[in-house]
Amino acid sequence: MKNKLLSFVLLFCFPCAGIAQQDDSTKKPYHLSGTVNVTNNGISLVPNFSLNKPAVIINMSAGSNRFSFDPDIRFSLSAKPWTMLFWLRYKAIPTGKFRLTTGAHLGLNYKISTLPVNGDSVETNVVRRYLAAEIVPNYFITNNISVGIYYLYSYGLDPGTVRNTNFIVLNTNFSNIRIANKIYAGIKPQVYYLKQDDRQGWYLNASLSLARKNFPLSAGLILNQRLSGNIAGAKNFLWSVGLIYSFNKTFIEK
Repeated sequence: MKNKLLSFVLLFCFPCAGIAQQDDSTKKPYHLSGTVNVTNNGISLVPNFSLNKPAVIINMSAGSNRFSFDPDIRFSLSAKPWTMLFWLRYKAIPTGKFRLTTGAHLGLNYKISTLPVNGDSVETNVVRRYLAAEIVPNYFITNNISVGIYYLYSYGLDPGTVRNTNFIVLNTNFSNIRIANKIYAGIKPQVYYLKQDDRQGWYLNASLSLARKNFPLSAGLILNQRLSGNIAGAKNFLWSVGLIYSFNKTFIEK
């Protein structure tokens, strides 16, 4: 199984790696960007991985116009780790109406478990490891409207984890919707199917963002409704609001 997963990662993460070597430019741009989201409720699109407590979510991205390292670090406001995803991504088709991104990650999911220690029961934060790969095609109808598909396969490495997860999303993204002078909104409705070993479910999700042009702070709202299914530990309805700080820097290689 691990050999099959490695083949899967290599197939989808680096399908066109040779293209990156065809850039004749002597000055290559690199980026360093990220967001810090302080939210009242740490939720996940994989509902049974939700924290269901106030949390901080840090997303970073560093790399070139094709390759990037994108860590996703999440922890509770009491500084206890929640999840850590260490993404490597490759933009196989970075521009144009049709775009394609692939990626792979090592994921660490932390869960409070009661374990026996010296004859006593002690609550311990136990880490569970996952390997995953994704493929993300998107089609841009206009500069601000796109439709896409997201597919992720994840394999649990440790005993007690979900061994096989299949996650398929159909989404539409509306960005830069002008609300008022310098105030813009973004809306992303999506429906997704989740299968974890022998359990499955259908969900409806929507995210809304509100931002001021050239201002680093924005607000975000996430709604998640279960339509059907029997995923263990998943609530029927989840929501969260957050305050988000964003930054984006570009560097030119000399």
